[in-house]
Amino acid sequence: MSIDDHKRPETQQALDQLGSIDLSAHSLHSVLQTVAELTKQAMPGDIEVSLSVLIADQAASVVYTGQLALDLDESQYGRGYGPCLHAAGSGEVVEVSDTRTEARWADFMRVAAERACYSSLSLPLGSPQRLAAGLNVYAMRPAAFDQDAREAATRFARFAGVAIGNMHAYENARQMADNLQLALDSRAVIDQAKGILMERHKLTADQAFKLLAQASMGTNRKLRDVADHLVTSGELLRPPGQRPPQ
Repeated sequence: MSIDDHKRPETQQALDQLGSIDLSAHSLHSVLQTVAELTKQAMPGDIEVSLSVLIADQAASVVYTGQLALDLDESQYGRGYGPCLHAAGSGEVVEVSDTRTEARWADFMRVAAERACYSSLSLPLGSPQRLAAGLNVYAMRPAAFDQDAREAATRFARFAGVAIGNMHAYENARQMADNLQLALDSRAVIDQAKGILMERHKLTADQAFKLLAQASMGTNRKLRDVADHLVTSGELLRPPGQRPPQ
């Protein structure tokens, strides 16, 4: 079945929608679920879609559009082989024209045919050295994918790989920014606490910091928390029985 005039606009619309995702407004999981849903929307025929990821020799379907896709993925995971695992792990596109006659992974093919899945297309999302993941399209008819369908699926897989890469980079950058902001906030409150101790007990900056550090170790609290408590309450946390500094 080819992508006819009815499907072509839907395919381009889905690709446009995928490319316009605002990464700052979505989690990685929601981005991947959107990829799967848009693929199902744009591809021809009755299909289900999943996205598999391999991490440390463990496989998981991070998103899927229906129970059939999940069941067929997990049937491969249990065996340790199959088209979706091969595509994700090797970086090669794997097409099965008819599960009833496919010679590769014969026991899995029998399961797929019994579930009325008669053809499939699995595409890597990029280099397995960078990201071992694949987009899997399961069709309810044999030979479901013509050249137009293959090209469309390839574009979705490419977009998915780029989206995941961008999302990963964005989340790393956001985490770095959050960590930097936290460090700056911590430094500010610690400096405030040091200033209080220096004024209250006529200490040097080093002496005030050591006093905060001792309080942190003695109470098993983070240095920032000890400093924040002093700034907000005026009280320096101390272990039970310890006398305040003279």
